[in-house]
Amino acid sequence: MYRPNFYESTCLRCSETVYQVDRVGPLKDFTFFHSGCFKCVHCGTKLTLKTYFNNQHKQDDKEVYCSSHVPKSGPGHLDQTSVGIRQALNAPRTNKFVNEQIRGTRSEIDGGPLGGSRQSTPNGYGGRDVSSPSQNDSDYKYGRFDASALHIAHALKQTEIQKAYNKAREKPIDFYLAREEQARLEMKHRKEEDDLYRKFARKREEEDRKIQDEFQDEWERELQRLTHKFEKELATSRRSRDEANILTLRHEQQKEDLEKNMTLRRSKKKESITRKMLEHERYETAALVDRQSSEMLELISARRSEYMQSESIFLDDEFSEGAVPIEYPLNAPVPAPPAVSKFQIYTDPIEFEDVDRIAISVAQEDQKTFTDLVRQLVGRCTTDIEKARTIFRWITVKNLNAMHFDDDLRGDTPMGLLRGIKYGTESYHVLFKRLCSYAGLHCVVIKGYSKSAGYQPGVKFQDSRFRNSWNAVYVAGAWRFVQCNWGARHLVNAKEAPKQGRGKNDSLRYEYDDHYFLTDPREFIYEFYPLQEEWQLLKRPITLREFENLPFVRSLFFRYGLHFADEGYGAVVFTDDTGAATVRIAMPTDMQSCLIFHYNLKFYDSDEELSYDGVSLKRFVMQSVIGNIVAFRVHAPCSGAFLLDIFANAVTPQEYLTGEPMKFKSVCKFKICCEELQTVMVPLPDCASGEWGPTKATRLFGLIPITHQDPLIFAGRSLDLQFRMSRPLTDFMATLHKNGIEEKKLAKYVTHSTLDDIVTFIINFPEEGQYGLDIYTRELGAPQHHHHHHNNNNNNSSSSSGEKHLLTHCCKYLINSSKRN
Repeated sequence: MYRPNFYESTCLRCSETVYQVDRVGPLKDFTFFHSGCFKCVHCGTKLTLKTYFNNQHKQDDKEVYCSSHVPKSGPGHLDQTSVGIRQALNAPRTNKFVNEQIRGTRSEIDGGPLGGSRQSTPNGYGGRDVSSPSQNDSDYKYGRFDASALHIAHALKQTEIQKAYNKAREKPIDFYLAREEQARLEMKHRKEEDDLYRKFARKREEEDRKIQDEFQDEWERELQRLTHKFEKELATSRRSRDEANILTLRHEQQKEDLEKNMTLRRSKKKESITRKMLEHERYETAALVDRQSSEMLELISARRSEYMQSESIFLDDEFSEGAVPIEYPLNAPVPAPPAVSKFQIYTDPIEFEDVDRIAISVAQEDQKTFTDLVRQLVGRCTTDIEKARTIFRWITVKNLNAMHFDDDLRGDTPMGLLRGIKYGTESYHVLFKRLCSYAGLHCVVIKGYSKSAGYQPGVKFQDSRFRNSWNAVYVAGAWRFVQCNWGARHLVNAKEAPKQGRGKNDSLRYEYDDHYFLTDPREFIYEFYPLQEEWQLLKRPITLREFENLPFVRSLFFRYGLHFADEGYGAVVFTDDTGAATVRIAMPTDMQSCLIFHYNLKFYDSDEELSYDGVSLKRFVMQSVIGNIVAFRVHAPCSGAFLLDIFANAVTPQEYLTGEPMKFKSVCKFKICCEELQTVMVPLPDCASGEWGPTKATRLFGLIPITHQDPLIFAGRSLDLQFRMSRPLTDFMATLHKNGIEEKKLAKYVTHSTLDDIVTFIINFPEEGQYGLDIYTRELGAPQHHHHHHNNNNNNSSSSSGEKHLLTHCCKYLINSSKRN
């Protein structure tokens, strides 16, 4: 989900917290709704972002209405000011020109503080080191609203989105280009493609025959040589029958070995030649699609221009007066950084709900021509963005890799349309470019490196191992990135079971990654590096070395709105001489209550080795959350290289407490290098896994720390810990851990007491040293059954008053006890 805001959000209708997976907004005065609550306050009609209205006459009315019930202006009364305004409005327009000196030029308005890059994508990183693509762009800050900005921010957002680019809604393609004419050009292209595929087939047969003949000749020569040698050995000396039999057996074995060896060599050679031919075929197919796409675009542009000469192509009346909308260019513009960010084009994928639905339904069937396919997809689209979107969603839904094809794929069969995908001669990116041309959109295929499967931070890009392709499509007045392959996901079961009376398919949904549609260049560069510098689309392009050194982040990092809290992070982080290194990640305020992090530490070159001297490597990392910063402090147990993988998931406290297993996805990875170690590191006490500190207690149970806010405590020989309960909790329990001492022996040193809403834990330490304290509890009235969590030891049991209650892990502290403290 694309995350446009950075503040706490509650639903205006039901006052419950709104999480990003179920959020509509920001609307008037930064209000939000659950998608289920987004209904007309008067009649309860379900609304969308296209159909809702606000009351324009009462500024403090933040409710939403349908078109029938939105308050209309009554008869009212006219005072002097309103008469003056009316006279001004009715005055004849003497001049249509804008006073440029006062207003600024169109480019300044569109690209300046309001409409352009000043309010850049919210996921930026302010102030980075030289390896970052954004360090010179002072306008590229992570969004930090202060109190004074909030009350005008909604108005600014509206202005920004209107000024970002002219959303000139156009009449669909059917108005200016007859389907038959487009289909005729497609048939001409189909014939050229058929000829090319026949050429490929002939060439493959030819090469196959050549290899067969070559190896047949070699086989006959080698066989002759072996037979001659065998006969010579038999004839040169008189041998017994047994010796002759041994020679015959050896000869048969040599023949068999020769056949095996030659079959292996033949298949290797065939594989190598097929690979080279496929590369050549892809190149030829891409060149053909390139030329045919240009022809298709020329046809569409010509018919569009003819139509415009006779009547307006635009649907919006306001564009006919005043500002002239930007027309879609006839020729592909040169690559340049976009003036506005993705967030200024759309803030939430729900805005594409209608076109996405069309793409999904079109993907259920097969079409015989690209003309039919694209007309079904873009037939109702009125903007270039909607056209690109529906093609992107069709490709991501179609899941072309899992499709079953007949062996005989003629071009005139429904599946023959995608034969290029079947034969491997056409990629998702070439197909996306082809479909864009049928919709009248400029699109290019870009080649370069990507941090794809198998990549680890610190790897150098030297050969063809991490080569990849992606697209840039020209929409909203600029070139924008699309990566269909990485955006594509598959059909997955929805969490909820199908309701009674509904078809079983209703529980299925199509999952995809929205990050890879119109991705901002500043985010895209973290994963993709084009061979041609201009296709970075950055104001300051970076080098391949800088790309290698960028932190290895995944799409989820940007979708959750994360950024690094400190400057200077590279893909490789070096420890100090004590083996310590810290990675600190900041999360947006509105995500603090729902983002849960996890990590894994392993040796860099090994998947198996997850422990050192029999101790899990996880115990050499201290994860803590303070405010909006999650920190991972690594203490390398020995010199060498480690891989730190950081995961996250957005879940509500309620979901967490149900005990359903949680799926964590990687947000970033670092190579941790410890070159020398002067201090021997001891592992952390063996507490429940996960974060240290009281933040978890507040997030899950509303338990507010009174005495100790930080995860690390320096104590004397005794310690009192106090919390305030903001809601009723029961059955507290605490366990103490210390390396080298059994947990049972430490049980008597921890007690707790509750007075009103204050709970106090009293610890008397048996000796100096480092301890871990786990605290468990449950809500009053919560079911007394075992919860399953991702955390080890998350639950424990106590036998108060003879009754066994199963508790949930609440939080943990790391305590250093010393007489000196």
